[in-house]
Amino acid sequence: MARIIGVEIPSQKRIDIALRYIYGIGPRNAVEILERANIAASTRAKDLTEQQLSQIVHAIQEGKYVIEGDLRREIGMNLKRLQGIKCYRGIRHMRSLPVRGQRTQTNARTRKGPRKTVGVQRNPNAKTGIH
Repeated sequence: MARIIGVEIPSQKRIDIALRYIYGIGPRNAVEILERANIAASTRAKDLTEQQLSQIVHAIQEGKYVIEGDLRREIGMNLKRLQGIKCYRGIRHMRSLPVRGQRTQTNARTRKGPRKTVGVQRNPNAKTGIH
């Protein structure tokens, strides 16, 4: 497996797909990076030379892409800011509810987690139907 900026990319995949394993690089950015580095998108990651790998790293750094740790930190700081000012979106994040206006009465299971069944507590002192 090749390492690009501290991330192991799968060697069997095409390089345009393999670059997407880097957090913050999607389909469009991967193609742009390969164009800057003058590398064919159909090349397999295992067939890249050290020079080509360094060209990719240089293209990523030159392109000023926010990736991996910096991007995770930036997103985390944005969430902390929203929660700190107690705005609607921040409160929804704190309560693990959908943030963008989706309904919650029936759906939203991905965000809310598995159902928590609420059972009925019987009163042991209650009168039974048997006389």
